[in-house]
Amino acid sequence: MELPNSEIQPNKRRRKKSSVWEHFTLEKTDEPGCIRACCNRCKKSFAYLKGSKQSGTSHLNRHITLGICMRNQQTKCSKTSAEPHKKPAREKPYFTSMSFDQGHCNDKIAKMIILHDYPLHMVEHKGFIDFARALQPQFNPLSLNTIQGDCVSIYLREKQNLLNLIDGIPGRVNLTLDLWTTNQTSGYVFLRGHFIDGDWNLHHPILNVFAVPFPDLDGSLNQTIVTCLKNWHLKDRLFAVLFHKLFFSETLMENMRDLLSFKNPVILNGELLRQNCYARVLSGLALDALWSMQETITKVRKSVQYVKSSKSIEERFWQLKQQLGVPSKMDLLIDDKNKWDTVYHMLVAAGELKEVFTCFEAFDPDYRISLTMDDWKQVENLCVCLKFLYDAAIFLTIQPYPTANLFFLEVSKLKVKLTEAIQDPFCCSMITSLQQNFDRYWSESCFILAISVAMDPRYKMKLVESTFAQIFGENADPLRTVEDSLHEMFLEYSIIQVLPFTETNFDVGNDIMMKTDEFQDVSFDGSFFPAEDGLSDIEFYISDFTKSELSEYLEEPLEPSVQEFDILGWWRINGSKYPTLCRMASDILSMPVSTLSADSIFDTQIRKMDNNRSSLDSLTLEALICTKDWFHCESKPIDVVSHELVKIEY
Repeated sequence: MELPNSEIQPNKRRRKKSSVWEHFTLEKTDEPGCIRACCNRCKKSFAYLKGSKQSGTSHLNRHITLGICMRNQQTKCSKTSAEPHKKPAREKPYFTSMSFDQGHCNDKIAKMIILHDYPLHMVEHKGFIDFARALQPQFNPLSLNTIQGDCVSIYLREKQNLLNLIDGIPGRVNLTLDLWTTNQTSGYVFLRGHFIDGDWNLHHPILNVFAVPFPDLDGSLNQTIVTCLKNWHLKDRLFAVLFHKLFFSETLMENMRDLLSFKNPVILNGELLRQNCYARVLSGLALDALWSMQETITKVRKSVQYVKSSKSIEERFWQLKQQLGVPSKMDLLIDDKNKWDTVYHMLVAAGELKEVFTCFEAFDPDYRISLTMDDWKQVENLCVCLKFLYDAAIFLTIQPYPTANLFFLEVSKLKVKLTEAIQDPFCCSMITSLQQNFDRYWSESCFILAISVAMDPRYKMKLVESTFAQIFGENADPLRTVEDSLHEMFLEYSIIQVLPFTETNFDVGNDIMMKTDEFQDVSFDGSFFPAEDGLSDIEFYISDFTKSELSEYLEEPLEPSVQEFDILGWWRINGSKYPTLCRMASDILSMPVSTLSADSIFDTQIRKMDNNRSSLDSLTLEALICTKDWFHCESKPIDVVSHELVKIEY
């Protein structure tokens, strides 16, 4: 039986201190002297008064604030007639009933550590433990070994997802090898894969991170790479490999060429092994240009540092700028010597304010850094050169990573700009040196870049023809080389489709990739071997097919040249029309031109692994680096059965 509030209200002092009575009603029971509190929402009854013993309100408050009671939005707490002017109490937050899951919490902590590069031992820090227990008193602190095991478990789970994805792709995988150094006599090689899946999504995950002797890379690197390829089921699925020649020996170059040629007995006889990272080439050119004017750059740097040394000096500098009416809106920046783009931005900003710097000595007697007009002219010329390189490098930072077809236009554009800039007498000496160094990269890379742009239905061979005519003039040899290679590659893909190669032996041994005579030639029926004076039967069989599909594609009208053209979407739609060419395009378009990630494009030095990471065991280090990369990758792992994206909860 519900009692009137006037009969059994708690004393006013207690009612004023607690807001629980907005949510509970007191009720008498059949037991004499016993009163219970009934929740207005769930109607559950709680002990309150029994004889002379009062239970208080703490347990009633927990029932409300901890979410034990499900909130009923339709039920409102009525106000007592004895307090008509009482200010309504602020509603307490309500939470759905939830039990604490220590395992789920551990998983989230491991993901947090992976995503943000936190040290593993942070879980043993008192501050972290106090924070976690403030959120959840039932939280049990973790040990270093526990969180390390959780990170590795997440890595192995995600690795299996990625392996399932790679196993299901219809094409091949491109590889890049990059090197990080440490404070010790060792380095770390980052092996990254680049491929397109069956739904035409581009992926570029880090596959492995492993330690190598540095700077003396020995033969163990070959063995390690082979083991990695075997673990990822890539033994006969390589298309192209890219690394930078400064880090790897010619011995490695030959061994990798053997792997491409003999373990993958197609694709232009292993010619797609490249040792020119575009980002590092651009950085090398930029550093050469900066080094040639280091004295002038040092003067500019000291001038900027002086102006930025105190707020009062900076205010005087901007006052002088306003008096002189200098229109520049750029702010002065102090450069980071480890990033050459920051040096470029510093020089550009200072160059626009050169009039202010020239007059600042009279305005501030403590400023004694002398920059002559010749110095500022050198800065201007240097900025012209650096702008060419900066515009080219910034393209590499686009996310997601650009497909290979886009680089022919960008690289050839830089080639033309450098050629034209030589005509400027003020920039001639500096540009000449840059052009000579860049020409080496162009001569080694234009061939594969031209094949890539041929897979773009907006350009095909038309852009290659016009660009080569502008660069090479009447010399048509490079163009014929591209055309011949394109047909040769298509023929190889056609042969694979008609008569697949038998699987080659991929046992790991000390001299694997070293001896070419151990490769077992593919055994075909004798009729497929070429006659001494003509083509093989298989080539005759495919020749008509080659002309029909490849020629049809090249002769079709070009697609409109729009900037937001989705080339992967185009090939996904037209795959049934060009089945063989489609497989070839997926491998070509996923080829990278740089071994560096977007945040390293402007680095002036080889990246260095910090002491905390390099002290970890190899499995844990690989788990932390690879899993972070997979979590941040925009293309999530795909369920190879349903072809639906697997959403990873962070």
